[in-house]
Formats: sequence, C-alpha cells, structure tokens
Amino acid sequence: MRDSRFRRQRFNANGLAERIAILLVVAVVAGISIGLLMPKVNPTAGEMTGEYVATGSAAETLQSLTIDDQPSRAGYDRDSFGFRQTDDDGNGCDVREDVLARDLTDVRYIAGSGFSSDSGSGSGAGCKVKSGVLSDPYTGTTIRFTRGVKTSSAVQIDHVVALENAWQSGANQWDRTKRYRFGNDMYNLLAVDGPANQEKGSASAAYWLPTNGAYRCDYVARQIGVKAKYGLTVTTKEKRAMLSVLRACPAQELPAN
Repeated sequence: MRDSRFRRQRFNANGLAERIAILLVVAVVAGISIGLLMPKVNPTAGEMTGEYVATGSAAETLQSLTIDDQPSRAGYDRDSFGFRQTDDDGNGCDVREDVLARDLTDVRYIAGSGFSSDSGSGSGAGCKVKSGVLSDPYTGTTIRFTRGVKTSSAVQIDHVVALENAWQSGANQWDRTKRYRFGNDMYNLLAVDGPANQEKGSASAAYWLPTNGAYRCDYVARQIGVKAKYGLTVTTKEKRAMLSVLRACPAQELPAN
C-alpha cells in the first residue's frame, strides 16, 4: 500500500510540473504576440517602440507632407480624371498601352496600331500591346499577358495613389487640366495583377499593402513621391503605416520616374 501511494504521488507531481511548463510556454507566446501586435493597434505604443521612426529621403519627404485627418469623398467622380482620354506622347495610343509597353517584357504589338515605327517586334509594329510577360510587383508572380476580351483583365493599370484617395487629398480643388494630367501620369501608374488591383480598390497604405513584402518599400516610396509631386495630403493613420514600412528600408529613395 505504501509503495502504491508513493507512485501516485510521484505521478501527480510530474503532472503538475508539466502543467506549469505548459502555462509558462503559453505566457511567453502571449507576451511575444502582445509585444508584436500592440504597436500595430495602439499608436501610442507604436511611438514608444519606435514603430513610426524611419530615415532616408522617402521618409524625409513624407515628413514634409501636410496632414489632413478629415478627408471627404464628396463630389468624387472617377471620370473627372480623364484616365485614358489623352495621348500625351502623341504615339496614337492611350496611357494603358504606354504602361504595358514599359512594364512588360517580350512585348509584341498589334501591327498597324498607333505609330508605325519598329518597336522590337518586327517592322510596321504599332503601339497596342498584343502580348507580353509581367513580373507583377504586387504579388511577386509572373503573368503571361494576352490581349483579348476574356484575358486582358489579367493585367490592369493601377493608380498607385488611387484616384479617390487623390480626390480626398486635395485633387477636389484642382481644375480639369491638372486632374487629367494626374490621371494619366505614368509616374503614378503601374501594370499589375488584375485581382490584386481590384482588392486594393481606392485604399491608402493605411488599409492595403502589396502581398509581395519585398516590394512594399518601393510601393510606399512611390506613393510619397506622387503625393509630393502634386501637393497632396496624408492622414495620420496613412503616414504611420508608411513610416512603419519605411522603417525596414532606411536607405529608401523616391523613384526617379
């Protein structure tokens, strides 16, 4: 009987030790999780931990932008930006074709469309893109683009600073000429994965970032460059999101073009 009680006591002691060990592991994991998440959900905690401290020319330019925490979409109309309604380079094709030609590789054109110079796909080439390959910056995937009713949407042209975001950030005060210039400015346009572009919608960096983490610094830097170029504002939440990204790339510069 004495040996039996001793065995039960020893077993209970081991069980208690195991439970304590499990509780310690849970506490450590919870502590780490709180430490990582707290700066994201609590701005004050983020400032205390340096979450919004960034260096580099992109971060410096961001600091120069005006903050407006009361943006309004009242009166917004996408058509007021005239996207694809101009032909600034005079090649006979709209800006979608120009962006596709710039961002895709192995580009082939529809013969006889737009200009008639040799564009690397045979004499008599035009400027309307027939096919090409996109290394999508937003998802990190490779997309083989083929022009067609059911296939063209696989690659879409994104306004890095969305038109609605621009409207709320100051474009509602512009005249038609400046809005058209913004709506067709290739500095603010990228050929990207269609579904990713749809997912982004009109969101700012506070609410959407590319799933391709390696491109986030370049993405945020381009948004800052566009906003600086056109004198647009940012919200506090948007600015903090940008700084949080730029913290990981202290040498980040604004894109040149």
